[in-house]
Amino acid sequence: MHATDSRGHSPAFLQPQNGSSHRSSGYVPGKVVPLRPPPPPKSQASAKLTSIRQEARATFAFSPEEQQAQRERQKQKRHKNTFICFAFTSFSFFVALTVILGISSKYAPDENCPDQNPRLRNWDPGQDSAKQVVIKEGDMFRLTSDATVNSIVIQDGGLLVFGDDKDGSRNITLRTRYILIKDGGALHIGAEKCRYKSKATMALYGKSDEGESMPTFGKKFIGVEAGGTLEIHGAQKVSWTLLARTLHSSGLTFGSYAFEKDFSRGLNVRIIDQDTAKILESARFDTHEYHNESRRLQEFLRIQDPGRIVAIAVGDSAAKSLLQGTIQMIQDRLGSKLIQGLGYRQAWALVGVIDGGSISCNESVRNYENHSSGGKALAQREFYTVDGQKFTVIAYSEWIEGVSLSGFRVEVVDGVKLHLLDDVSSWKPGDQIVVASTDYSMYQAEEFTLLPCPECNRFQVKVKEAPQFLHMGEITDGVDMRAEVGILTRNVVIQGEMEDSCYAGNQCQFFDYDTFGGHVMIKKNFTSVHLSYVELKHMGQQQLGRYPVHFHLCGDVDYKGGYRHATFVDGLSIHHSFSRCITVHGTNGLLIKDTIGFDTLGHCFFLEDGVEQRNTLFHNLGLLTKPGTLLPTDRNNSMCTTMRDKVFGNYVPVPSTDCMAVSTFWIAHPNNNLISNAAAGSQDAGIWYLFHKEPTGESSGLQLLAKPELTPLGIFYNNRVHSSFKAGLFIDKGVKTTNASAADPREYLCLDNSARFRPHQDADPEKPRVAALIDRLISFKNNDNGAWVRGGDIVVQNSAFADNGIGLTFASDGSFPSDEGSSQEVSESLFVGESRNYGFQGGQNKYVGTGGIDQKPRTLPRNRTFPIRGFQIYDGPIHLTRCTFKKYVPTPDRYTSAVGFLVKNPWQITPRNNISLVKFGPHVSLNVFFGKPGPWFEDCELDGDKNSIFHDIDGSVTGYKDAYVGRIDNYLIRHPSCVNITKWNAVVCSGNYAQVYVQTWSTQNLTMTITRDEYPSYPMVLRGINQKATFPQYQPVIMLEKGYTIHWNGPAPRTAFLYLVNFNKNDWIRLGLCYPSNTSFQVTFGFLQRHNGSLSKMEEYEPVHSLEELQRKQSERKFYFDSSTGLLFLYLKAKSYRDGHSYCSSQGCERVKIQAATDSKDISNCMAKAYPQYYRKPSALKRMPSMLTRLCQGCGTRQVVFTSDPHKSYLPVQFQSPSKAETQRGDLSIISVNGTDFTIQDAGILLLIVDACSVPFRLTEKKIFSPADISRMEEYLRTGIPPRSIVLLSTRGEIKHLNISDSLVPLGLAKPAHLYNKGSTIFLGFSGKFKPSWAKLFTSPAGQGLGLLEQFLPLQLDEYGCPRASVVRRRDLELLMQTAKAH
Repeated sequence: MHATDSRGHSPAFLQPQNGSSHRSSGYVPGKVVPLRPPPPPKSQASAKLTSIRQEARATFAFSPEEQQAQRERQKQKRHKNTFICFAFTSFSFFVALTVILGISSKYAPDENCPDQNPRLRNWDPGQDSAKQVVIKEGDMFRLTSDATVNSIVIQDGGLLVFGDDKDGSRNITLRTRYILIKDGGALHIGAEKCRYKSKATMALYGKSDEGESMPTFGKKFIGVEAGGTLEIHGAQKVSWTLLARTLHSSGLTFGSYAFEKDFSRGLNVRIIDQDTAKILESARFDTHEYHNESRRLQEFLRIQDPGRIVAIAVGDSAAKSLLQGTIQMIQDRLGSKLIQGLGYRQAWALVGVIDGGSISCNESVRNYENHSSGGKALAQREFYTVDGQKFTVIAYSEWIEGVSLSGFRVEVVDGVKLHLLDDVSSWKPGDQIVVASTDYSMYQAEEFTLLPCPECNRFQVKVKEAPQFLHMGEITDGVDMRAEVGILTRNVVIQGEMEDSCYAGNQCQFFDYDTFGGHVMIKKNFTSVHLSYVELKHMGQQQLGRYPVHFHLCGDVDYKGGYRHATFVDGLSIHHSFSRCITVHGTNGLLIKDTIGFDTLGHCFFLEDGVEQRNTLFHNLGLLTKPGTLLPTDRNNSMCTTMRDKVFGNYVPVPSTDCMAVSTFWIAHPNNNLISNAAAGSQDAGIWYLFHKEPTGESSGLQLLAKPELTPLGIFYNNRVHSSFKAGLFIDKGVKTTNASAADPREYLCLDNSARFRPHQDADPEKPRVAALIDRLISFKNNDNGAWVRGGDIVVQNSAFADNGIGLTFASDGSFPSDEGSSQEVSESLFVGESRNYGFQGGQNKYVGTGGIDQKPRTLPRNRTFPIRGFQIYDGPIHLTRCTFKKYVPTPDRYTSAVGFLVKNPWQITPRNNISLVKFGPHVSLNVFFGKPGPWFEDCELDGDKNSIFHDIDGSVTGYKDAYVGRIDNYLIRHPSCVNITKWNAVVCSGNYAQVYVQTWSTQNLTMTITRDEYPSYPMVLRGINQKATFPQYQPVIMLEKGYTIHWNGPAPRTAFLYLVNFNKNDWIRLGLCYPSNTSFQVTFGFLQRHNGSLSKMEEYEPVHSLEELQRKQSERKFYFDSSTGLLFLYLKAKSYRDGHSYCSSQGCERVKIQAATDSKDISNCMAKAYPQYYRKPSALKRMPSMLTRLCQGCGTRQVVFTSDPHKSYLPVQFQSPSKAETQRGDLSIISVNGTDFTIQDAGILLLIVDACSVPFRLTEKKIFSPADISRMEEYLRTGIPPRSIVLLSTRGEIKHLNISDSLVPLGLAKPAHLYNKGSTIFLGFSGKFKPSWAKLFTSPAGQGLGLLEQFLPLQLDEYGCPRASVVRRRDLELLMQTAKAH
């Protein structure tokens, strides 16, 4: 029976399985219900009233007269008493009301607030670092001031609550070596329904080599054992969002500017664009020495447009040849008052505005005396860009000890404004934020401090520091590359106190800073743990089990484990920490939500032992995940090779295969849910799914009901991965589950290549496969792979890959014949080779080169020669369908292709790789590339390189329907009608194809040569998958219904196996194998059962006397040995049907075993004798199709934009703005809205008005204005545009005076723009009270165009004032609810 609370109700808590029955005083999980005190004693007035009433009821027998007199007396007395009672009652009421109002005004009692429990006593333990505090039964403390103690143990019903104030004015810091909560003890800081408002800090102090180490927990910790309660709930904030406008380096679109030079004689001049702060012109005029220089300066200033910013600084001297006309020009156009008297070697600086008058001019002069100017002549003025960014222009001139210096600076001032996707009004001045990298290097993530910004709306903040790098804030080429922006600051902080540098045994050979932080550990059978909006910094230790937040072997922590209020962590900020972020260890059903992990060591969100299931990670952000030392998979190259104390003998770990797997999300079991997370920069991988062969670590010995590698994948939806080196998403491998030994000297838990993901229903391999669904993955700027996916069945859909070294690689789940064959499919996805995110050099970005499309400088994924590929085929079978490829253009340095193959591939590759319904954009030069000898490809002569092939089902790749595409020099697949595509190094052929798997025994380093009878001059030489293996394997792709011979570079193998791979029933080839002429044979057939290795339906082959007889009996088990040529002939013909993607038939793998007996050790190469005897004229068995003449209808993805907020609708808008030369050539000016083109042919302005509240889009007005109608257009912009409208404007031809600047300000500009003498002008604006971040102005100089501009504009935003027609469906929230119900 449950204990009841003070009101007699059962608490809302279900006893955990095997849990403690202790409760924290006054706390019910999910709701704080303070214990009510007993009723107050009665007041004197009420007591007196009671006695009066009792007295009145005591009556005696009197005479009638006496009774009448008594009644009169009593009546008078009652009247008197009634008056007294009323007076006392009124007085009591007003006293009570006064007390209540006083309490309300001061404390605002709330039963949801733990610190307002009336049974709490204020507690001030003072500052005593030796005090060991035990809070036990009967102790109910409210901490109200700073304190320092040695330790705190809360147990046996003891309660510690941090005091709070209604106005959040408290600031409490509790310093301790540790806090242990157990056996009914509880620690509360706020509650879910009464969040902590003040500032609370728990500082964990102590060094690793001092103080007591507690069992299990160690040092410097907050620990929760069985029966303990930990409830910490800080003030809610939007945890993280995305940039809504690109943040440029320095805060200015064209960057800041700084210049300084000595003895730059004359007047140094800079012309600055007042709208963008861009340096337009830089010139020097030697007005000291030459009159012509003075005249040139005069003309230079005369032709400048009004409003331009001009900065001038004297270098050395400028007055000697400065003409009066030039002086007058400077006075007239810049408003200078000091230029007239400028003398020899005087330091003078000016910042002014053309035609702005003296009010716009700031100037300074310093005299030259004794080789010094006695200070700096400094001129400075502040301006705003059209985007609203404040900047300053500085010019200066001075003499210092005989050296003349002059210089200029253009830089932001008073902070940089950030435009964000979500309402961040909960973010406050002084808060710290982090902006993620949007380039290849995770080290471009930057921290900033928020400044007060009264002019900001709720979607904007201002930061103190100028950014060093470029951070994208746009959807680029249809891919959401907007940088994540997270808030690091919380009002409740748990932090470790740190030393100034590394010390003692804390891996100081790898770290020069202290890594011994604090940690939080929660153990099984806790009563209640919920953490929300808490900041954890300097947490974690480079020791196993010491992590910022660690759920340690807790079992089920949701309803399944008896917790009515499921356990969660929400809104945590974990940063600058030293060992992971959140570790889920032997724990199931945990919700991790809205949590940030920034600048941490080792795997960040870490599922540890391979047993953790049903955990949900929702909308978390991890970035700057750096290597650590704890596990081999945490380590980088140097750590891997240096840390060898746990390997066997003298083994030296191989970093690329043993270590180097640092991941932001390390998911050790597929049955977990990842929804709307962001992995924004890791040493190796963003999200890594791995598969433990058996439980590891402290879970070793547990018997799993199902193997992880057979278990269906949990929910994977709407995750984004970028700025990692090895891969954004990695699905492959496992960890070594045995200790180091002589047999395998590698360290326990190092990376291992044994596991393969093969999800089946109920994790039963005998039941049907269940496809793992990767839905809505956005992957960009990963150095190697956007995603590497091994296993099957796996489906990737609705995903986007951009600017990765390789967009997506599919690899099969294993090696034939152990791999039964599976499918991998990618559909409705977008691949972009080189986007308009050009990147920014720095932050450990190593590689910069030129782009293939526009030859502009850009950062590169590897080096400048790395062959960029969109979709990469490793082996197969795969299916690529309904996908679009954009911007794959090679350069002189590198090959760049939409579809490619794994380079240096020794593995098999299947002709069942299918491609259909794909679309290639206009900037795709290589649809496919098969590689050529050179950098990265090396000699391109490995078996997989030579056998690369895929099936173009509908001709959407090649233009030839139902054709196969292979390498141009592969004559095993050719016929005379095949078509060469030299640029691709490819050949396109019709036909039917399969594979022969050849395995030999005890023949190391044996090379096999296979020749088709029709092309004996073009044999294929195969090295085998592993030449050093005891059982070499060769898997050539062959055209069916043809004859082949096989030869060797050494003695023929005594035992050989031939498997029919991807043969359908009745498919056949004829094969001749070379042997010495004195060889005898035993040839057998059977079906190999993959799962147990057994053979069934065994049959013996019998010899025949001629090849003709063999041909007549090809359906029978016969062979013919031609001793004159040394060729053993037989037919390989499939007898059974093959199902789906299986390599083998439904009866098993059809296998022929050849046992050869000979005493010859001669090389078995029969080529010279075999041909021309067995030569056959080349022929096509299947007619080559005609080339398609029409574009593929319905090809490519139907989605135009891939974003991380798929519940929002975005309108794609493209502007085509030609230059003057292109206009004269007849190129049109176009505004394309959602694929519909609107054009203008003559000089003028095209204006489109689009309803911002309609989806997909509704055009409400199209207008074209001639240059003569500018005034009418200005009036229309001011008064004619309806509210809630998107305004799209594009000019054609040069319009000298586009006088519409003032009318663009209400539509989104921060100030009137300079629109004189522009080549092209493009404007995107909004008519309404809201100024969206996407409102922009683009201009180009006279004669130039703006080319192609693409923008994606959000529709139906609440901020527009759009009426809500229906509730917006949030698939991510639906899935989150689904996971909660499933638990």
